[in-house]
Amino acid sequence: MALPARLGGVIPPICTPLTPDGEVDVDSLRDLADFLAEAGVDGLFVLGSTSEAAYLTDRQRRTVVETVAAHLDGALPVLAGAIDMTTPRALDHARAALASGADGIVATAPFYARTHPAEIERHFRLLAERSGAPLFAYNLPTSVHVALDAELVLALAADGVLSGLKDSSADQTNLREVILAARSDPGIRDFTVLTGSETSVDTALLMGADGVVPGLGNVDPHGYVRLVGLCAAGDWQRARAEQERLLALFSMVGVGSPARMGRGSSSIGAFKAALRLRGVVRHATTAEPQIPLSEDEVARVAKHLAAAGLL
Repeated sequence: MALPARLGGVIPPICTPLTPDGEVDVDSLRDLADFLAEAGVDGLFVLGSTSEAAYLTDRQRRTVVETVAAHLDGALPVLAGAIDMTTPRALDHARAALASGADGIVATAPFYARTHPAEIERHFRLLAERSGAPLFAYNLPTSVHVALDAELVLALAADGVLSGLKDSSADQTNLREVILAARSDPGIRDFTVLTGSETSVDTALLMGADGVVPGLGNVDPHGYVRLVGLCAAGDWQRARAEQERLLALFSMVGVGSPARMGRGSSSIGAFKAALRLRGVVRHATTAEPQIPLSEDEVARVAKHLAAAGLL
């Protein structure tokens, strides 16, 4: 489907359910897409960080996009990550995703090699030109080790290279600069600004962001739909209460012991365990080499769900 001029609301970065042997669990992926759609989300983002895109093979990436796009059949916009180290590799992912039914592309800056701002700019310009699709920049400095500053993002927006920004930098000053310019410059008023922070959605929307891409939205999409609705209605007191409930639920990402696993294993493991406990997916398998949660850690996830009224 054609993307709206400004894509907003709740656009979860959908988890990728896996079978115990590490293949994409297509049936669970369809069920998860239905669960999110029925909650009233405004779009889905496949092959992002929460989707474990970095751990999937090219074949698995294609399977994810094809499955979600075909299952939704135009009912919701589908953004797909084209995230890789270099422009040619990202462009290959973009073309494959678009051929599989994606409506737009999300890309980080190139990484691994040290990049100059001019090279980052060239990366986005080439992706937009050669893919011919709406392109969203993904500001993810914790993973790609370079931040996209407001000046570069706005220059690319003004030239029609970027359709939007997904900001997961936690730099609210930079985010505010993008929002202020996007809302005041007639040439980029259709530019979409999405926060990737699960825990400060009310703040971002009050600043003027269009929506949120919350990993936790896989687990509690209804909560994020409520939160965005309250913000849109100007009911900031109730929005704050809902945000604080979600903040407490988000603490599930810390259930994994840092003595034996990284933050990513703990976070993705918690989201998948929660989805299995809620009966949405069949397995809580995470991609290798991530470390699975223990039984005790899964039990702690259950306690978080119960405290949030989800079990």
